[in-house]
Amino acid sequence: MRQTTLLVAAVAATVISISPRAAQATMRITGDPGGLIIEYAQRFLQARASGEQVIIDGACLSACTLAIAMLPRSQVCATSNAVLGFHAAWRPTSSGGKATSALATQAMMELYPTNVRSWIGRHGGLTPRMIFLHGRELASMVPTCGEAGDATARIAHKPGSVGHANHEFAAVRPAQPRANLAVQQIR
Repeated sequence: MRQTTLLVAAVAATVISISPRAAQATMRITGDPGGLIIEYAQRFLQARASGEQVIIDGACLSACTLAIAMLPRSQVCATSNAVLGFHAAWRPTSSGGKATSALATQAMMELYPTNVRSWIGRHGGLTPRMIFLHGRELASMVPTCGEAGDATARIAHKPGSVGHANHEFAAVRPAQPRANLAVQQIR
């Protein structure tokens, strides 16, 4: 838990000091249930450093919402299909349950833009219950983007069988042949 908080804080400090290079591709998020905060922080730090554009065009839940926290407004946008889902950070317990992590939750809250933090506060704060930001409210907080985009990377998550916390993350860039599909296990 402490490592997660320290890593998120270190990533946030690094994000502030990195200037983006020329964009190489666009990442389109269409159905992302979230996962480990550390992995999302790394993913969005890499996107920020490369200048990669991020289009939220569907569900972006849990740790996925770090996209709006870690990327400059000029690098992230949301379509009319976008839905952001926020909840408190949690960690697995030794008995197989979940325990809310106050430190990781606070670290995430501090990364979100002020208007998003205010919205979260007006909707009860970050608790184990998911709250959803979409439509006009989302458009007032995150830049709006077009509905199309051919040069995109597709982000897809395939939930494991019932009772399993692992998801498969696959990123496919149009310039890559299907054989070069990058796959990484996350929880």
